[in-house]
Amino acid sequence: MTFDEFYGKTGVLGFEFSEKVKRLSGKTVRIKGFMAPPLKAESQFFVLTRAPMALCPFCSSDADWPEDILVVYLTKRQTFVQNSRQISVEGILEYGSWTDPESGFVSLLRLRQASFSTP
Repeated sequence: MTFDEFYGKTGVLGFEFSEKVKRLSGKTVRIKGFMAPPLKAESQFFVLTRAPMALCPFCSSDADWPEDILVVYLTKRQTFVQNSRQISVEGILEYGSWTDPESGFVSLLRLRQASFSTP
């Protein structure tokens, strides 16, 4: 899967998820991207972006964030990597608005039970 495949179209009501996202929901997918700087080192989730970002997702307004981000919830803690290094992430795809009860972070796309590796 690629970041270009997240949304089918954009209209006056906002983004519409692509048919591919809908079809792959609940299935294991792999995607490459860049890890945005995490809130804290011991977090068990992070934000995956298409391009490297220097901003902490919790330190700026949502206006600074691109629309094509993916929240990654790890199965187990892993050591985070520099935001300039591309990683490959694998996990179960979910879509639709969801608010993380611990952080309050709202996501539209997520990978659950995920892990990542560096190519």
